[in-house]
Amino acid sequence: MNQLQFPLISIILWLPALGALLLFAIPRANEAAQRAVALGAALITFAASVMLPVAFNFTTPGFQFVDSLAWVAVWGLGYLVSVDGISIWLVLLTTLLTPIALMATWNTTFKDLRTYLMLMLLLETSLIGVFVAQDMLLFFIFFEFTLIPTALLIGMWGGEKRQKAATKFFVYNFSGSIFMLLSIIGVYSSHGQQTGNYTFDIATITSNVQTQAFQLTDGMGWLLFGGFFIAFAIKAPLWPFHTWLPEAHTEASSDGSVDVLGLLVKIGAYGFIRFNLPLFPDIALWATPAIAVLAIISILYGAAIAFVQTDMKRLLAYSSVSHVGFIILGIFALNQAGISGAILQIVNQGLVSGGLFLIVGMIYARSQTRDITKVSGLWKAMPIYGSLALALVLASIGVPGLNGFIGEFVIMQGAWLSPDLGWGFVIPTIIGIILAAAYMLRMFRFAFMGDVVHPIGVELQDIGAREIALLVIIFVCALGIGMYPNLLFSHMQGSVEQIVQGIGVMRTAMN
Repeated sequence: MNQLQFPLISIILWLPALGALLLFAIPRANEAAQRAVALGAALITFAASVMLPVAFNFTTPGFQFVDSLAWVAVWGLGYLVSVDGISIWLVLLTTLLTPIALMATWNTTFKDLRTYLMLMLLLETSLIGVFVAQDMLLFFIFFEFTLIPTALLIGMWGGEKRQKAATKFFVYNFSGSIFMLLSIIGVYSSHGQQTGNYTFDIATITSNVQTQAFQLTDGMGWLLFGGFFIAFAIKAPLWPFHTWLPEAHTEASSDGSVDVLGLLVKIGAYGFIRFNLPLFPDIALWATPAIAVLAIISILYGAAIAFVQTDMKRLLAYSSVSHVGFIILGIFALNQAGISGAILQIVNQGLVSGGLFLIVGMIYARSQTRDITKVSGLWKAMPIYGSLALALVLASIGVPGLNGFIGEFVIMQGAWLSPDLGWGFVIPTIIGIILAAAYMLRMFRFAFMGDVVHPIGVELQDIGAREIALLVIIFVCALGIGMYPNLLFSHMQGSVEQIVQGIGVMRTAMN
């Protein structure tokens, strides 16, 4: 269904890429024009994406604003993009964080600014593409393309070990993508053989799975489920597939790029929701306890390692590993509460972790250090900066009234109500929440409280109007979701219910 009768999704998808193309026409020396074009493209994209929730019919589940174009029809290849009540919020998150990231680098000096801005815009297009693609092969293309700008952003503008981090990031994620491609081909071939319809359309295949017109043998189903699982577990990243993330986040440049790079890990969680659950509901039911154990390990392991870090970016990287565990646990609770909480937490962590990375980048730009043992009293020296940092820290640890609380609470509710999990999985998550509060408040105590220490003799200046505006935007969003989470919950329920119903049908058949 396309209620607007014009290709809004395609416009949102390709506007950043068009902006990247326009940058070619601007001389390298004219950095002011380059920044203006890049930011203009990102802002127009965000403005266009705001039309999605305004015109979206949330009383009707399923995909809307559908834009399709046949490519090789005989093989079922086509361009098919749209959004539902789940992906619409992830598109908005991407289009919001990209202009914030570009504004965060407004006064940063780059060796090759034009290339940097082009890569940022191309990364935005690839991220949006992942969330709007409803054709499996098209999803794979965008999923793979995210690797190129990300690896280049890390490798060209990262820290001292940037080349190692970029290589590790690319090799890990590219390897996972190969497993996903094999699974896509397997689903395509098996569906075609059983139904006579060779298609990559996710909605068509999912519908046939739910009506049992398409069924896989146990062996083939496990292999295909495993291929998708490996790809998304690496991207998420779920323990023990996480080892690329701390290096990538630590070595990424301490500016706005890491704000958008944090969205990459959300692709893995989204992939579980879009592929593993609806296409393989029977195997998801069997695998739930084992995957939930991995999620619990991620929660506790990430939190424990984060607690002993002194590098603030590395601390936040391991924090991401811990928070991903919460999201995966919610997804594999396999019920309305768990999946809804996981989707909300994807949005929450995209906002808050992006803001916290900006917090670290701001102090690094002034002091050239991220070591919490080498700074102190930042709140006294920079009271506005310290206040906003505390607000985002509180959002991260799930203080009631802010977005982190409701996401974690609903996930735990889903795990408690799940017949496959129960209280035995809820108790470790509570420990993880306590540890999260411990390592975040430890970071704040070391770096922001106490007597003022000026690293390397630098007199620290408080943040300016531009930086204040960026952090305030993120905090207002966190506060708004925390105070009125139903704005997101009510709008995603139709899409989540479709997934849960498919799992319920399979649970009944298995019993």
